[in-house]
Amino acid sequence: MTRAVLSLGSNLGDRIGHLRAVVDDLVGTLVVASPVFETVPWGVTDQPDFLNAVVIADDPGLGAWDWLRRGQRLEDASGRVREQHWGPRSLDVDVVQVDGPDGPVLSEDPELLLPHPGTPERGTVLLPWLVADPDALLHGHGPVGDLLERLGPAGRAGMHRRDDLPLLTGGRP
Repeated sequence: MTRAVLSLGSNLGDRIGHLRAVVDDLVGTLVVASPVFETVPWGVTDQPDFLNAVVIADDPGLGAWDWLRRGQRLEDASGRVREQHWGPRSLDVDVVQVDGPDGPVLSEDPELLLPHPGTPERGTVLLPWLVADPDALLHGHGPVGDLLERLGPAGRAGMHRRDDLPLLTGGRP
């Protein structure tokens, strides 16, 4: 079994539709999806607000690179154009971490760093992940709840939960 934690974000076009397309693609493998959070952008701040979520999926046939390629395929299908680092995007799918049959999958390859190096400082990943899995652990860093707590109020600043925009709706997994 390979379990992947994927962070989702969108701030262009049909934001919730782009996130739901990921959930649709994970039919049969989805373990849990977080609520959606609307967040102010960081890095490049002159852009629309993001919708962010975290999903956890299991698929015994996929390795870490497969999860990366799947996320890239979904980004491409959404019309994502990579023009600016941390810039606006229709869909961003980050592989946060992967657990394989022998434990955590670690990678120092620049194309697939695992666990994702920015995660301990990103409330936009930590908060949805914690809501989806209160016992979540980030490999090499500890409990996700502790990481979010260390960020203090800034870790949740500019984020609000959007229960009016569920990832899972009637007929969805």
